[in-house]
Amino acid sequence: MSIRLTDQPFAAEGELAEFMARLTGDGAVVNFVGIARSHSSSGEILKRLVLQHHPRLTSRSIDEIAETARKRFDISSLRIVHRYGPVAPGEVIVFVAAASKHRRSAFNAADYMMDRLKTDAVFWKREDTTSGSRWIEPTADDYGAREQWSESCLE
Repeated sequence: MSIRLTDQPFAAEGELAEFMARLTGDGAVVNFVGIARSHSSSGEILKRLVLQHHPRLTSRSIDEIAETARKRFDISSLRIVHRYGPVAPGEVIVFVAAASKHRRSAFNAADYMMDRLKTDAVFWKREDTTSGSRWIEPTADDYGAREQWSESCLE
């Protein structure tokens, strides 16, 4: 497992190349790159997205998400890189990758990690627009996506 929080811009392609260079015997790699949008959820021009965090709490929450994904899905390796601080439109916010022998496990693990990062990672998110700032929370759709992974939904 490789998990990193950073306040610096990073290149998703470099993260993927480094992740893949360390793999042995895997048949599938799935990755996701989340990018800051140019408009807020209400349609205003976004100047920046600000992700505040608490180093220990945020790290702990992401570690738990990664460890659960590792145990739950048949994956051999995973990587999560997540920004904090100000993020400009077009910059990468998050990179997630999962490797496994078969594609379905890698797809499921990456999807699971993103659904959980969206709702359970400890971040406080603010959109700064041309008309002001507002704090944002996960949406009902975000929580609905996470619900698909509950134990009761998998039985």
